[in-house]
Amino acid sequence: MAMVCISDFEAYAKKYLPKIAWDYFAAGADDCTTRDENILAYKRIRFRPRMLRDVSVMDIRTKILGSEISFPVGIAPTGFHQLAWPDGEKSTARAARAMNTCYIASTYSTCMLEEISAAAPGGLRWFQLYIHRNRAASQQLVQRAEALGFQGLVLTVDLPYTGKRRDDIRNGFRLPPHMKVKNLERAFEVCKMSLLDPSVTWNDIYWLQSLTCLPIIIKGILTREDAELAVRHGVQGIIVSNHGGRQLDEGPATIDALVEVVKAVRGRVEVYVDGGIRKGSDVLKALALGAKCVFIGRPALWGLAYKGEEGLQDVLRILQDEFRLSMALAG
Repeated sequence: MAMVCISDFEAYAKKYLPKIAWDYFAAGADDCTTRDENILAYKRIRFRPRMLRDVSVMDIRTKILGSEISFPVGIAPTGFHQLAWPDGEKSTARAARAMNTCYIASTYSTCMLEEISAAAPGGLRWFQLYIHRNRAASQQLVQRAEALGFQGLVLTVDLPYTGKRRDDIRNGFRLPPHMKVKNLERAFEVCKMSLLDPSVTWNDIYWLQSLTCLPIIIKGILTREDAELAVRHGVQGIIVSNHGGRQLDEGPATIDALVEVVKAVRGRVEVYVDGGIRKGSDVLKALALGAKCVFIGRPALWGLAYKGEEGLQDVLRILQDEFRLSMALAG
């Protein structure tokens, strides 16, 4: 069938992925209220379109932390891409480079950082970090990423413990035996999230700054209080995120939290947002409310499930075309 919008890729992935993989990617915490609200909140926002504005030429490029991308949509960190496509994160990296945008590679990748880097040399990549109880292993990951040319360090801060994802519990979710969390297999028993360090505090930002020259972006901020603390601790960026609704249920939708965070930051650091972006018009709404760029999670996985690197490029291209059209029609 013709793939004309992001929901077409979602329908394909739901039909053809193994149920345990679909359930893992789709899972939200508890009642999935926040997961669903991420999408519904965009639908409540309305444009005030302006007319006769000469939209014959439009430039949709932007810069994030000084690096130019072709349009303000990047790929958020998500785990276990080989569940969606055999080449996993290597295909994701190639698609991001082909579309000239940013890919944030997850700690829980099923390809090694070295493989991701080699798959798309010259691409704009950031590395997403969870701090584990084994601090030496976390330190090694940061230093490997920097040595491989990753250009930013994204610290996820909303996962001291894993949220209750009911379908994963019912399914007894584990990676298939032929897949590994490649960046951690020598340091940890695979997929035991209890090895995350729940004692991490704001002071650990200083520890990370002592390990690397990479700019540090904090992912998982939802309030003005934490946005102010992030700025005070010297981070270079904030991703407003609720982990796709997979952690604390009944928290705010990210597009609603964005307004509060942007106001608190007052332009001192760049602010991005993820969660619930399904159309190019959603991207425009996020930018209008102060985001510098948005990041997509599940839609990227649906693109991979459809046709690997090519399918993910299709997803990005559809969002790019819809974003440009929304800009034009809104004046």
